[in-house]
Amino acid sequence: MLPASLSNMTRSTPSLPVIRRLSDDFSIERVFSHFASRAGCLWFDSVPKSTSPVDVDVPPPRYSFLMSDPIATLVANVGDPDPWPVLQQWYRQLPSTQAANLPPMQGGIAGLIGYEAATWLEQVGVSQRNDLPTPAISLGLYDWTIAMDHAEGTSWLICQGFSDEACFGTEQDRLERDRLEQDRLEQDRLGRATVRADEIEAQIQTMLETPSEATPLDDHVSPCDRERVTSNFSSQEFRAAVADVVNRIRSGDSFQVNLAQRLLHPAVLSSADLYRRLRVANPAPYSVFYHGDPFDVLSSSPELFLKLDGRNVQTRPIKGTVPRTGDAGEDQRLAESLQRSLKDRAENIMIVDLMRNDLSRVCRDDSVEVRKLCQVERYQFVQHLVSIVEGTLRDDCNVIDLLKACFPGGSVTGAPKIEAMRTIAELEPDRRGPYCGSMGYISCSGHAEFNILIRTVTATGGQWQIPVGGGITARSNPESEEAETWTKAEGILRALPSSQQD
Repeated sequence: MLPASLSNMTRSTPSLPVIRRLSDDFSIERVFSHFASRAGCLWFDSVPKSTSPVDVDVPPPRYSFLMSDPIATLVANVGDPDPWPVLQQWYRQLPSTQAANLPPMQGGIAGLIGYEAATWLEQVGVSQRNDLPTPAISLGLYDWTIAMDHAEGTSWLICQGFSDEACFGTEQDRLERDRLEQDRLEQDRLGRATVRADEIEAQIQTMLETPSEATPLDDHVSPCDRERVTSNFSSQEFRAAVADVVNRIRSGDSFQVNLAQRLLHPAVLSSADLYRRLRVANPAPYSVFYHGDPFDVLSSSPELFLKLDGRNVQTRPIKGTVPRTGDAGEDQRLAESLQRSLKDRAENIMIVDLMRNDLSRVCRDDSVEVRKLCQVERYQFVQHLVSIVEGTLRDDCNVIDLLKACFPGGSVTGAPKIEAMRTIAELEPDRRGPYCGSMGYISCSGHAEFNILIRTVTATGGQWQIPVGGGITARSNPESEEAETWTKAEGILRALPSSQQD
C-alpha cells in the first residue's frame, strides 16, 4: 500500500513527457536529505515568504524543483577548450517536449556557470590564487524533475526519457533519420521515461518510509563564533583596496567595481545539513543547493540574473543595501534613506544601463525597457534597491546567446564590465569560483531561469567559502563598504553552528 504522500498520484495518457502528480501533502523538504548526496543533486528552492516588499507588488516565489543523476555532464576548468560552443550544441539538440499548465522546469540542462566562465568570452584575467578549486562550468542533462507549484499547492514528477546518444548525436545523424526512425526513437524515449518515472516513484516511496538521518535543526538565532571566520583581506587591506578602486574610478578607468572579500569557516556539518539551516536562517527567492564533484554550492540568493519565458527576457539587478534591525520603524527609516541615497541610486542606475546594453545585443530593437527602477525589497537581514529590465529576444538568438551576451551579471562586476572584471582579477587575491556566477536551468518547455550566486557558500577542501562584496563608486567610503560586506554576510553567519553546536 502506498503512503499518503504517494497514494493520490495520477498517471496521464502515455505521452512525452511522462507525468505523475504527487499528492497535495508531498513536500520536497521531506525527501531532500535522501537525494542530497546523489550525483548532481540540484534543488532550485524558491523558499516561500522569503521577501517582504515595501510599497510595491512583488509576486512571491512560486516554483521549486529537485533533480539528480544527470545522464550527461559538461564540466570545464579555466584553461580547458572553450565549453560555450558545446553548451550551444547541447541546447540546439535539446528535445522540445513540454506539458502545458505545469511548472516550467520539465527536464533539460541545469547546473553551475561559475564566475570564471567569463574567461572564454572576454580577456578579463583571473585572480592568481586558486587554493580551493571548483569547475568554471558544471552542467548536466537532467531527465527527471520533481516540481512544486507553491501557489497551487501541487507537486509533479516529470520525466522526459532522454538518452545521451539520442539527444546528443551529430546534426548529420539527425538529418539522416527517416520518419520511421524518428517514430521509433520517440517510442524508445517514452519507454525510458515510463521506466525512470516508475523508478523515481518507488525511490520516493522508500524515502518516505525511511526515517531521515538529517541532523535536527536547532534554534540558531545568533551568528557563529566570529573568531573561526577568516578573510583573505585584513580590515586594513580591504579598505586600502576600496580606496584603490575609488582612485581608479576618479582616474576614469571605470564607473563602478564590485569588490569582494572571501570569508572562510571550517566545514563542520554536511552540506545538506548546512543548507537546511541556511534556508531557515536566511530564506531567499532564488535559493539553490547543488552537489557537485567534489564541491557543493549552497545559496540563499535574492537576485534573478535572467529569466526567459518564450521570447520575453527579464533581469532584476540589485544594487544598494541597508540592514534590517528588527524594529519596523527603524527599518522603514533605513528604507527611505536608501531610496534617497545618491550613491546607492547612482550605483543601481549604472548597472541598469549596463544590463540594458547587454540585453540590446540579443533583443529586438526598441524592446528593452526599464519596468521598475530602484524599488526597495526587504529580506531577512537586509533591504535592497532592485530594478527590473525587460526585453524581447530576437528570432535569430537563443538562450545561450542571451547568457553569453550578459554573463556575468553587471551587478557583480561593475561598469564598464570588462575593465571592472580586470580590476577585480588584479585586486582580489582568490578566484571567485561559483560566487557571482549563476545557477539555473534551460527547460524542454522553452523556459530558462538563472540566479546570481550572491549570499553563497561553496563547500570544498574541508572549508566553507563565503565571499561577500559590494559596488564601489567614486562616492564610496572604505569603512562603510567593509561594513556592508559584513551586513551581507550576516544571514549566512547566523546559519553556521557555534563551537558548542559542532
